[in-house]
Amino acid sequence: MDTKELLKKVRKIEIKTRRLSDHIFGGEYHSTFKGRGMTFSEVRQYQYGDDVRNIDWNVTARTNEPHIKVFEEERELTMMLMVDVSGSEFFGTNAQFKTEILTEIAATLAFSATQNNDKIGLILFSDIIELYIPPKKGRSHVLRIIRELIEFKPTSKKTDISEALKFLSNVMKRKAIVFVLSDFMAANYQHNLKIAAGRHDISGIRVYDKHEAYIPNLGMVNMQDQETGNYMMVNTASKKVRMAYSKYYTNNVQYFKDSFSKSGAGAVDCRVDESYVKKLLGYFKQRG
Repeated sequence: MDTKELLKKVRKIEIKTRRLSDHIFGGEYHSTFKGRGMTFSEVRQYQYGDDVRNIDWNVTARTNEPHIKVFEEERELTMMLMVDVSGSEFFGTNAQFKTEILTEIAATLAFSATQNNDKIGLILFSDIIELYIPPKKGRSHVLRIIRELIEFKPTSKKTDISEALKFLSNVMKRKAIVFVLSDFMAANYQHNLKIAAGRHDISGIRVYDKHEAYIPNLGMVNMQDQETGNYMMVNTASKKVRMAYSKYYTNNVQYFKDSFSKSGAGAVDCRVDESYVKKLLGYFKQRG
């Protein structure tokens, strides 16, 4: 992709996702994800209805008039976007690949965090950590994240969510808001998810295509595994083959739901041909 085309794509995504974050997600994000606590702001004269527990007795004694301490929420937070860039994300039977939806969701969340002056970081993972961008503030930083999401070429097509979560726990020592964006066609990550969720506020966003859930009866079909690159002839006319695949898919989905529930983390499903806006808004409101 040449520079001109890349900049055009970045600008297109910025316009769409920034509008969503400005008009829809900004307030929901603020009310859903709280700051680290309350911090002292100022001292002012007591007014009727103020909480007497906040009276500053030193200032009151000095001025012979009641004064109270005013506190405000310490808002600055850090958001980490963990995005799966393995081969299975380049699947799509409708207008968009899963990876394109992942990019839009990540950009919308990033701009929502920017509205609140929060830091945003990025982890791109396959079965290894492909890229780590430490958290920073500002529009230019968000645009860099979007560029990476659009043009980054992973070295591996496999998936290991467990390793990505382990990396998160190692690099993020302070509490962060973490969104894990993936199709979650993987297993054996519950242990590291529990560890990471003990420190961070984690949400899993599963992006999927409805046609992934089953294999249609098309006879003998030459199929390619997106994560290994291997081709194989599959007899889709076989009911046993179709049922085995459906079971494999269903088990992965159930593992995702169970793992996030047992770890105390949030989870939301977003289908590529449905509005992720409605899904995320519903999730934010439920949590708020």
